[in-house]
Amino acid sequence: MRRFFHTTHLIVYMSRNLVIVESPGKVKTIQNVLGADYQVLSCQGHIRDIAPLGKNSMGIDFNNHYKPNYEIESNKQFIVSQLQDATRKADTIWLASDEDREGEAIAWHLHEVLGLDKKDTKRIAFHEITKTAILDAIQHPRDIDYNMVNAQQARRLLDRIVGYELSPILWKKVTTGLSAGRVQSVVVRLVVEKEREIAAFKPVSQYRITADFVGINPGDASILRCELNHRFSHKSDALAFLESLRIAQFMVSDIQRKPTKHLPAPPFTTSTLQQEAARKLKFSLSKTMRIAQSLYESGLITYMRTDSINLSALALSTCKQVITEQYGDRYSKTRQYKTHTKGAQEAHEAIRPTYMNVASAGANNDERRLYDLIRKRAIASQMADAQTDTTRVEVTMSGSPYVWVANYSVITFDGFMRVYTQSSDDELSAQLSTLNSQLSTGVCSLSIATAQESFTKAPMRYDEGSLVEKMKDLGI
Repeated sequence: MRRFFHTTHLIVYMSRNLVIVESPGKVKTIQNVLGADYQVLSCQGHIRDIAPLGKNSMGIDFNNHYKPNYEIESNKQFIVSQLQDATRKADTIWLASDEDREGEAIAWHLHEVLGLDKKDTKRIAFHEITKTAILDAIQHPRDIDYNMVNAQQARRLLDRIVGYELSPILWKKVTTGLSAGRVQSVVVRLVVEKEREIAAFKPVSQYRITADFVGINPGDASILRCELNHRFSHKSDALAFLESLRIAQFMVSDIQRKPTKHLPAPPFTTSTLQQEAARKLKFSLSKTMRIAQSLYESGLITYMRTDSINLSALALSTCKQVITEQYGDRYSKTRQYKTHTKGAQEAHEAIRPTYMNVASAGANNDERRLYDLIRKRAIASQMADAQTDTTRVEVTMSGSPYVWVANYSVITFDGFMRVYTQSSDDELSAQLSTLNSQLSTGVCSLSIATAQESFTKAPMRYDEGSLVEKMKDLGI
């Protein structure tokens, strides 16, 4: 039922339903989907937080089960006033903040600050901003999940408790204005430990020996490049070994061939997207998340804060259709992944395009590049394994216990690699080469041998991507 107020010159319309979302970027899209019976407003993130640090207070009542003292943030007073006015005029309030711990806490804060009646309040969430997802959420409201709310509160309290002790040290040792909480403090330790490893590292010299062999098969001019399975510590030993090669005899003694399968990586989670965008696109973590947020709010990808690597039945079906149409049936292999990360948030899907058949999307080049990365990873996860034939060749020499080794691979079926290779696979692709299929055991001749000095390398400092990976490994 709609209500209208008539005046002499004006008709004022009031919506029965008020939908409160986090981000202003979602308002227009959701409003267009729901229509005039709904008014969509944004709370612009958290509307309150633990009270600021005082001279003798941390904003936490330690004698009352660590109860936080919440205050409405000064820059949110006007927004709260607007929302209070709108809730008084609506029959039903729909809390549509994001479906993660922070989003659940925001819904709870709105419920508390706005004084909402439980019977008139519905909690909804959707992991993609599409008409189907929004209308489905409206059809299936739920209550606020207080386990998630409490989890968020515990994290925020730890931030305050740890930061209260640690931040003043940063002010003294580094510069004022810095802060460190439950995550930053651990990261500082990781960086310090890595720096100590680097400082303690002592490079060691070693000599790597490589050689080219010819005459493996009569009439075959191809070259077999091998590396000795031993590295010398001293220059004199390396030179003496090279000298011994003048009179040595060589033989291809063993050839081992075996097929190898390579599995595609699962669709992106938040951390894997950050890592891969840093490696492939040279995006900073903050830039990746900013662009992903824009793609999400434009309805182009699913929610970008997730630990889940599974895909919906609809996404799996659409992937299969796209792969079959573009590459054929043999390239399709439906997979459903499941994360084993402790404490993972799996309320929604992995990061994927909302419409898999849309090959390119985004308002600018950066958005299009990130969208392309997300789409290719999701599509590749539902493709057949890549297959290679790997050949290991061993060459022995008279009078020496050492063996020369060559490893070669040739792609027999590209599978998912036709669409996407992750960073580790890129290295594999570079090593793939064709080896003469007629290669057989027997006598061969040395063409050239080289000794190259190298030094063991110190541990690498963290970049943003490797630091996120380390934090993920540690369950942070």
